[in-house]
Formats: sequence, structure tokens, C-alpha cells
Amino acid sequence: MISRRSFLASTAMATAAVPLSRAQAPTTKPPGSLDVMTYNLRYAAATGANNWPTRRPVMRELLQQEKPDVFGTQEGVYPQLKDLASDLPEYQWIGLGRDGGSHGEFMAVFYRRDRLEALEFDHFWLSDTPEVMGSTSWGNTNRRMVTWVRFEDRETKRIFHFWNTHFDHQIETARQKSAALVRERIGKVSESTPLVLVGDFNALSGKSRSYEMLVQEGGLTDSWHAAASRSNEDANSFSNFRPLRRESQRIDWILLRGAAKVLHAGVVTTQSGDQWPSDHCPVTARIQWS
Repeated sequence: MISRRSFLASTAMATAAVPLSRAQAPTTKPPGSLDVMTYNLRYAAATGANNWPTRRPVMRELLQQEKPDVFGTQEGVYPQLKDLASDLPEYQWIGLGRDGGSHGEFMAVFYRRDRLEALEFDHFWLSDTPEVMGSTSWGNTNRRMVTWVRFEDRETKRIFHFWNTHFDHQIETARQKSAALVRERIGKVSESTPLVLVGDFNALSGKSRSYEMLVQEGGLTDSWHAAASRSNEDANSFSNFRPLRRESQRIDWILLRGAAKVLHAGVVTTQSGDQWPSDHCPVTARIQWS
């Protein structure tokens, strides 16, 4: 298991962010293609080397640079998400705190209001009682959940589901039971409806039981491996606010159901000097439904 987040030594804020990902990505976006992102924001701390006021402008620049059509966030808390909404007025967002209402971390979904229309949304908890708000069952102390949205693409008129989750960071049993529940719930969505599942799964792609349950056994496609091209292919998606490691380790995934071309995938490594916007690097995919 990858060791988790601890605030590290002080980092300095530079005047301009350094974009490292798009240099290798296709510059022309084909009509009808959809840019998707998953991004663990790291919850907003008021103090410390990687406090939210320091990280916020770097994150704003990253998201304005990448311009995803829809992205799922993990760990964001309500004031932090309100800040993002203020910084990104072209986006609307949907979410619920995992402890209910505005309390606890959100699995928020942000989407471009000019591109997508939210037709329906809901939430469920990763537990034996998924409809019980704030419930937990499998030894994990942090509540875990899914937020999903059914969208209509205003450009293509395509209807699709977008699901966002965050699996537990400590308990392997909880991750496997979460994967089983998500797989079961996805199975209740009509197979004719394309679906995107994004999240911080706290497990390595291709090297974990939960990945096997969702991909090999659940029939989902890992957009990373399906992509025609990739940028920052060897970058780890979890930096822990340290210098980037290039070991091809991704714990943040974008999985697909339905016929689609994945035109490009990438790990976004934008920083401002030594300052990361989060302890995770966002993972992106440009998809085109067939």
C-alpha cells in the first residue's frame, strides 16, 4: 500500500505555473470529443506548507489550462468547492458531503454548463446500507461514497452516466467490497447507456484486486490503456507533495463502459515552482463515443 499524505517541508510559491502535460497532448479537439478528468483536491487546510490559500491559484491555473468538460473531485470540502466554483464560473457542480449535507468531504462533479446538462443525480454510500447517509460497514473509519450524474451532451445529444468515487486508503477489504458494490450498481444501469467511472481508488491500476473486479471481471475499460496516445506516461498520479516520481503508478483511474475511442490520456504535472496544487496529479482522458 502506498503511504499516505503527510504535510512536508515548506514549499515556495512561484509567480507562474509551469504546464508540463499539454505539450504532448493533441492540440486540436475533434468535434464531439469529451475531455474527462479525475482529481483528488486534497482537503483544504488553512495552515502549513501546502495550505489551501497557497494552492488555490495553482489549481485554478491548472484547471483553466486543461479545460475538462467534466471532472470528478475527491476530498474537497464545502468552502473549498465554493472557492473552485467562484474561480471557474463556466462550471456548475453537484455534490453532497459524505457525512451529510455540507459536512465532510465531497465526491463533487464539476461540468461545463454550456456543454453538458445534468438530467438526474444521486449519491450512495460504500457500505452494507448504501442508502443510509454517512454509513460505513467494513472497518474503515472514513465514510466513503459515490456521486453519480446522468448527463446529456448538448453538442452530440448523447446521454451518459458519470460516476465519481473515493475508495478507502487503509482497509483492503473495504476497497474490495466497494468495488463489488460499485460493479453491482453499475450493472443496474441500462447497458445501452455509456458510463464513465472516475475516482481515487487508493490501489494501483493493474495490480490490485479492486481493479481486477472492475476491469477484468466487471467489463469496464481502463481509458489509460485504451488511449491512442498518452502524455506523462510514466508519471505517478500520487505525488504526496514531493518531487514527481516516474514509476508508472496510478491510483487515480478513468474507467469506461460503452463503445468509445480514447483519443488521448494523460497525467497532469502542472506546478508553480515547487508548489503542487494537490498531493495528487489529475488524470485525464479525451473520449469520443462511437
